[in-house]
Amino acid sequence: MLELAILGFLTDGPLHGYELRRRVTQLSGYTRPVSDGSLYPAIKRLVRQGLLEQRAEPGSAAAPRQVLHLTDDGRDELLRRLREPDEYEITDNTKFLTILSFLSRLPDPADRAEVLRRRLAFLEAPASFFYDGDRPLRAEDVDDPYRRGMLRVARATSAAERAWLREMLDDAEN
Repeated sequence: MLELAILGFLTDGPLHGYELRRRVTQLSGYTRPVSDGSLYPAIKRLVRQGLLEQRAEPGSAAAPRQVLHLTDDGRDELLRRLREPDEYEITDNTKFLTILSFLSRLPDPADRAEVLRRRLAFLEAPASFFYDGDRPLRAEDVDDPYRRGMLRVARATSAAERAWLREMLDDAEN
């Protein structure tokens, strides 16, 4: 998802590594800060693949800095990944939020709607953190107050997301 976030943020325009790291960290939240040890190898891979270009440009002080630019191939790869996210990118909340952050970059509303339909289908399938055999347990089925709390929060979050997805899909169809 780091590479997707890099490509996505560079659709807004060229950035130097420090600013890109700040934006990716803000997106992923304080619980998942992005280290230089993760960011710069990802940038190097994207440069090697021809998806990014690095150019030395004058800095605000005397020293030039490396500025990253998205290539046409990089834009195409971003759009492909947004149009065709892997299943784990639909089912994992953090990964899906990264997809969602850049979904407006897809020019075709039908492509955006298909991604939202896939997420909605996932959320509508019965699931839980806890099971009795194969039966998902609901908050009402659990005596432990902390597990019950987890289930209640998850149910409320899922209900809110499903309502928003339905609203977005209704708007897309009208």
